[in-house]
Amino acid sequence: MAIEVRPATVFEDVRTLVGPKRPDASVCWCLSYRIPSKLNNELSGPARGEFVRDLLASGPLGVLAYEGDEPVGWAAVAPRADTTFARNRKIPHVDDLPVWSLWCIRVRPGHRGKGISHTLIEGAVDFARDHGAPAVEAYPLDNQGAKVDLTMAYAGIRKNFEAAGFTWAADTTSVLAGHPRVLMRRDLR
Repeated sequence: MAIEVRPATVFEDVRTLVGPKRPDASVCWCLSYRIPSKLNNELSGPARGEFVRDLLASGPLGVLAYEGDEPVGWAAVAPRADTTFARNRKIPHVDDLPVWSLWCIRVRPGHRGKGISHTLIEGAVDFARDHGAPAVEAYPLDNQGAKVDLTMAYAGIRKNFEAAGFTWAADTTSVLAGHPRVLMRRDLR
């Protein structure tokens, strides 16, 4: 069955990909880079999901991959200025271009190994382009072929972004799961 990427607008589908198994759990909900650290630390349990529900009322928070009607993948993408990457000291600004950031890719267990992450990257780029982005940045792990813990692989890996036409733009001082992160960019102009 073909994979279709759509804007992330349906709360239940977003919850399926980034929400907790238990409603009272304080999982990420892909808020860590979307909101200020202080607010992120204050939100716990069901309040995190309600915050995401309220955010969705203002528009999509990224894109979802669907296999038929089943949500199977997630990619967070937004203007860098609207994320904590705007002030991140470990991930540099290359220039003053109002780029978009693509910072989280998640494929549900049971659906991995089908190329969905590649489809999500392309769908996130298309979404950003459709919303006027001049370029998209990502901050993947430069794992150089080493195994990456799947929980920490949310940032993506360099080779997948290279395959999607992203090029190295800068080194960072950010490290995730023991691997350095690099700033990759795809120009859309």
